[in-house]
Order: sequence, then C-alpha cells, then structure tokens
Amino acid sequence: MPPARRRRLALLVTLAVGAVVAVPLVWPQVIGAQRWLAVALPISFRAPLALGLLALALLAAVVALARRRLAIAAGVAMVLAVAALGNGLVLLARGGGGPVGEGDLTVAAWNTYGGGASPESIARFIRETGADVVSLPETDARAAAAVVGILARDGIAMTADTVTADPGDDPIPTSILISDALGPYVLDTTAGSTPGVPSGVWRPADGTGPTLVAAHPLPPLPLIVDEWSAGIDWVARQCVGADVILAGDLNATLDHLSGLGVGDGTVGECRDAAQDAGSAARGTWPVRLPPALAAPIDHVLVGSAWSVRGFEVRTDFDDAGSDHRPVVAVLARR
Repeated sequence: MPPARRRRLALLVTLAVGAVVAVPLVWPQVIGAQRWLAVALPISFRAPLALGLLALALLAAVVALARRRLAIAAGVAMVLAVAALGNGLVLLARGGGGPVGEGDLTVAAWNTYGGGASPESIARFIRETGADVVSLPETDARAAAAVVGILARDGIAMTADTVTADPGDDPIPTSILISDALGPYVLDTTAGSTPGVPSGVWRPADGTGPTLVAAHPLPPLPLIVDEWSAGIDWVARQCVGADVILAGDLNATLDHLSGLGVGDGTVGECRDAAQDAGSAARGTWPVRLPPALAAPIDHVLVGSAWSVRGFEVRTDFDDAGSDHRPVVAVLARR
C-alpha cells in the first residue's frame, strides 16, 4: 500500500475509533450511556472535562506537527478538539445565569454537609432569600428545629420535619422547612424513599397547595451505582401531576436525568428550574471549585402549575461549612 494511502487510512481509522470514544463524553444520551459509571463521573464536570480534552488536543497537535506525517496524532487531535468544543457548546446552551424576577413562591435547597453549615447560617440564608420552602439534605431534626427557633425570633414562622434512614442505611437525615403561610403539611409515609439515604414527600393536610418533595439520592460511586440510579428513578416517580415541587441534592446533572421526562417534562412531569432560567451550567458542588467548573447537581424541579421566574446558585455561603452551594428558585403560579 502506498505511504500516502496508508496515512489516509490511519487517519480515517483514528477518527472513527475516536468518535466512538468521544460521543459518550459529549452527548452520552445518544447511546443511553449517561448512567454508566465510567461516563457518569466525567460528564458531571463538563467544564473541566472540556478543558482537559482541549489540553490533550493541543498536545496531540504538537506531536502531529513535530512528526509532520503522523496521521494518528493528527486524528487524535481532531477528535479531542471536537469533543472539547461539544462540551463547551452544551454548557453554553445550558446557561450561566440570568436575572431573577418576582414570584409567588421561593424554593431553596442546601445540602449542609452533615451539620457543616450551622443553624445560624441556614437561618441567615432563609432570611436573605425569603424562602418559603427549604430542602435540607444532611440536616438532622435538632439542627432544623434550631433554625426554626432562630427564625421565630425574627418573626418568620416555619415548620420543620425530618426523615431518617432505614436501619442499615447511611444515617444521614433529610429535613424540610415549610412556611406556616402555606398551611400544615404531613409526611406521606406511603411514598417511599430513595435507597441508602432518605428522601420524603409532604402533602398539604387540607389538600390545598403543592406537593413538596425533599430529595437526596446516593452519589454515583462504584459500589452503589445501582442504588444511585434507583434513587434518580424514585425522584422521577414523584414528579407526577401539575402541582408538585421537588428540591434537593440529586447527585445528578441534567445529563444523568436525561430520558426520565414525560411529555414536556425534564424529570417525570417536572421541569428543571435552572434549565428554564438559563442557569443550568452553574455548578453547586464542590464549593472549592468556582461555579463555572463545579458540578450542577443541586436542583429544583417544578410541575406545570408553576413557571420559573429565576434560579440562582448562591456563592456567598461558600465559607459557611458545607461542601455544596445553596440554590434558590423563584416560582410563580400559572
């Protein structure tokens, strides 16, 4: 085979093999790979992934230029550059934030890192945001009650409730704070929970008002990836009906949640508030990374009865002791 033809063949083979590898790192939904462990972890951090792919593309390009006819290096550089660009375009489409308007209901979520964020910090967050509903993964009943007491002294009336893990599961509770202005709420004990760590569903005692869900599936780690996937499925099953609001640390980005929507929904019949507000690229975990590089795994999901007037990832609590940033969604009833 002539050398020129051999180089062209090497380039084409490299491009074909590279495309097979790159597709799951850009749009894994094409092949249903978004929950494969080897894919789920890197796509959680699309911005660092894009930067890493770009750096490797430049390195491969340097090798190709140094060895002028090294077709394989040139092909690798092309594939990596396209994959980096693809991740950048996904982030650009999801948005880095926009203005927050006025609404009827403010919903917040903050994983407090097992008490890392103090009740005083949580109360300050609620005062500053005017949150009516606050999902607090990794916050126990004692801390939630302390927050309620601090707010009461400021004239803010909220009621707290907490769900705990089943025997043998990770003893990490999940709490919810609900403004008394919304009326009494009761835990629906028939709704079940995410496996491993607890989540809960609260319904208005008189049947008037939105169903509220505080959720916290397990993270996608090697020994618990099946439980993580089952937790995401549980989240989707709660998003049924127009008047439901779900908030919490879902340990999942929009990529992992892909395929769970029903009709116009992103997850079940719910839409993602950050996506609606053009803020879905701003990361919430960990706080040691800037929002542009962190993973956007904390969410507010809303049923069709609600429109999203704004979504914000708060960075002014990065030193409060949690490894997560709190998120706030401003909603208006349609």
